Amino acid sequence: MNQRILLALCTLALLLAIGGCARSRPTPAPQPPVVLSQAAWQRVDWDIIDASEGASRSAQDYARRSMKVWKDAVHARTEADFIPWFTGYWTQQWLTLKVAWYKVSKNQQTAPGEDRLALYLQEQYRERVLEPVAREINPQLIRERATQLYVQLLGQQLQGIGQRYRAAPDQFALHLNRIPAIALGPPAARDASVHQLITAQPLLSLPAYLALNEQIQKAAVAAGQAPSDTGLSSVAKRASAQLEATLVPRGAASAVAAAVGKAVGALISVASAGIGAMMHESERPAMVEQLRVILNVALNEEWQGLMQNPATGVMAGVNALSGQIRDSLVLSSGLPAMQP
Repeated sequence: MNQRILLALCTLALLLAIGGCARSRPTPAPQPPVVLSQAAWQRVDWDIIDASEGASRSAQDYARRSMKVWKDAVHARTEADFIPWFTGYWTQQWLTLKVAWYKVSKNQQTAPGEDRLALYLQEQYRERVLEPVAREINPQLIRERATQLYVQLLGQQLQGIGQRYRAAPDQFALHLNRIPAIALGPPAARDASVHQLITAQPLLSLPAYLALNEQIQKAAVAAGQAPSDTGLSSVAKRASAQLEATLVPRGAASAVAAAVGKAVGALISVASAGIGAMMHESERPAMVEQLRVILNVALNEEWQGLMQNPATGVMAGVNALSGQIRDSLVLSSGLPAMQP
């Protein structure tokens, strides 16, 4: 017989024999649950803390990558829309009129002109930059998704812990129900255990989680202005002073145009506008660079705040949950302050 055919037949017979052995080998019976000692439950609690910290790190990695996308989008839109708009000749003309109106209408009841201009610029920045970016990605959505990722990963880790210690499912669920994850009550609906947290489908159906979200949002509002608002306020103060200084020369040109008659006056107005436009274009690069530096510094500060502020940043939800779980186990379950 051909050696190749013989070798193939032998190989086939070997595979069939191995397969038959595999099929005939009995499946090991699942090991029964065990009754855990107090010391074993303490080890379970340390593993829960480790699982929570690991899930928190993974959620932070997601938040950091997502916030990098948000930051790049804000920077790109600032460069493509807001800076060209603000430094444009006709925008500067319009802002000059607004500064003039603020000056004329100033009284004891109205805010200073630079503050009113700052509010206008902040509104424009939101409309031209922040709101368009937020339709694609925004820090609040990143915070919610990071929190949901943390809960999902924590649930997976806890399932593995229960299996590893061979704890009875009902006993393990009871243990998780004794660990607070959210403690904002009363009323009791503002509280939730670890078991309630990881079994809520969807997470937004859990009243305590909604209460936590509301608390974080209120804290963000109470924190005050964003760095971008502060940066635009400094831009507004500088712009207000510069634009106000141009009102007197422009007023003189208008008076000359009115004095010499309609036809010649129109030529003077056109010539004045042309000269103003040329002067503006020569000064525009410096204006662009100055504005770019201010807004880049503000954006970096805002990004750092959103990443690092534990109470209002994109990790606020994760910090609240992981901190509550850790404190509940360390302080309420008799665990030492540091793992031995």
